[in-house]
Amino acid sequence: MAILRQFENKMKIIVIGPTAPYKGGISHFNTLLCKTLKKRHNTHLISWKRRFPEFFSKIDQLDKASKAKLKIDARFILDSLNPFSWFKVYNIIKKEEADLLIFHWVTPFLSPVFFTISFLVKHFTKTKILLVGHNIMPHERRLVDVFLTKLVFSQVDFFLLHSKKDKEDLVRLKKNANFILGFHPTYEVFNMRKMDSKHIRKKLKLKKKVILFFGYIRDYKGLSYLIKAMPMILKKIDLDLLIVGEFWGDKEKYIDLIDSLGINNNVKLVGRYVPNEEVGRYFSVADVVVLPYTSSTQSGIIQIAFGFNKPVITTNVGGLPDVIKESETGFLVKPRDSVMLAKSVIKFYKEEKNKLLVRNIIKEKKRFSWQKYVVMIEGFVK
Repeated sequence: MAILRQFENKMKIIVIGPTAPYKGGISHFNTLLCKTLKKRHNTHLISWKRRFPEFFSKIDQLDKASKAKLKIDARFILDSLNPFSWFKVYNIIKKEEADLLIFHWVTPFLSPVFFTISFLVKHFTKTKILLVGHNIMPHERRLVDVFLTKLVFSQVDFFLLHSKKDKEDLVRLKKNANFILGFHPTYEVFNMRKMDSKHIRKKLKLKKKVILFFGYIRDYKGLSYLIKAMPMILKKIDLDLLIVGEFWGDKEKYIDLIDSLGINNNVKLVGRYVPNEEVGRYFSVADVVVLPYTSSTQSGIIQIAFGFNKPVITTNVGGLPDVIKESETGFLVKPRDSVMLAKSVIKFYKEEKNKLLVRNIIKEKKRFSWQKYVVMIEGFVK
């Protein structure tokens, strides 16, 4: 059914979302999405002057470390605490006569912003609204989240999801939702050139075998279960666990756990936000990426790993089984199970699975391209 006016295969698209100097996965995702959209459509990005107030985020929201920032031209207008900026964005959408508005759904905290804009756009323009659902429901939930989420979703025309878990959550909230189950594209932008891994390993004082945990360190990421698996792993395999990421909370509890297990000599901690230009060095020295999440809908870290052709050991939660094929591109284990996590790491090394998994990843990641993602949007909304 044709829902957009005909414009010789080109849409006028306005995207709302973060880009540099904002850091993190959603900023990277949105920037790469806009770059790809621009190749095919008249695309404009409206970004945030202030995305979250300081009390909401436990970390610095801005990337002050990266020299090679992943960015695109944008108008920094939106302020989550200033309703006048919301009306300003609506007026731009109306004036531009956009065919499609795209925004990213991550947290109900921004519901007042998106409800106001979406309500005005839906009732006073011909612009259609596409919501990209990164997390239909947040990892840490409040009682009011369901109400706020339903409020925004009532104004949305199309939903683009990345996992079956998000599909289940969406259908519970909006039974007649018009959605498509898509995928999270692969990141191949973080200094993909071939690196001297031996030199980097020596500089970081790492052993020959290395497993990597990468990304923001939050409770639901399950890092403690990987740390608890290390003594079992070390009985069979001499390796290092490289932990790279910014702590979203109590850092000391992880350090205390490492100390109590006596594995300090086999754990290397880089407890900070990693600049874009440094991401490659940590993936280049890793044999396998281990992500022991206790809950998840999707993971941008898996797609970074695939960009570097690295196998992934992760948990059978949320949308992760939609991406990792058991024994083909990695291994899946039960969440909160340090024993099974240890056995999978040991299996990876003992059965010398690396070459087979890498070959499969090189073939598999082609289906996660940004070009295919944009074509999927085009076919869905037209």
